Amino acid sequence: MAMESEDEKETIETIKTIIKSCTDIKQRVDELPTFDIEYLFLKIRAKSVGEKSKVILTCPDDNTTNVTVDIDLSDIEITSDPKHDKKIELSDTVGMVMKYPSLETFVKINITGSSDNQIDQVFDLACDCIDHIYDENQVYDGTDTPRKEKLEFLEQLSSDQFAKLQSFFETMPKLSKEVPVKNPKTGVESKVMLEGLASFFG
Repeated sequence: MAMESEDEKETIETIKTIIKSCTDIKQRVDELPTFDIEYLFLKIRAKSVGEKSKVILTCPDDNTTNVTVDIDLSDIEITSDPKHDKKIELSDTVGMVMKYPSLETFVKINITGSSDNQIDQVFDLACDCIDHIYDENQVYDGTDTPRKEKLEFLEQLSSDQFAKLQSFFETMPKLSKEVPVKNPKTGVESKVMLEGLASFFG
């Protein structure tokens, strides 16, 4: 029901209510990183509906054949990339410290799909996740800095600097599991990496 709601605010409130009702977490749900929210959702689903989920995967050896695989949701954990860093050095004197996407951002991107433009989504996500920006003279708090100014700052990044920003999101902790698959047509055994909450449901 939470996923089917078109009202973003209603979806956020429903998710918060589910997590609060089904866990004994003392921390504010709004403050949880998205990967923790995904992990909680996965565990709640496993306990309420069952620990097995059927997922259709495409065999990597021919990129054509689809096979149905049973995933044990109790085995899914959060994995971390050792190269991940919340601090992004843009130059010798300028940089950013990032924070993880909020529940609101998680819902906006993963459930309600507020923006169809992928570039806009990247900038919106990055804008929401700036904890602070610093230079040799001053630190600019992301909460106090107007959104327009943060977007302008992001838009003037060079391609190399933007790649560093993308790396923050790509290496962020996430739900992931390597799943073995066997192509019934070729007999070839391969492994498929599943990442993110949506990957574990058919």
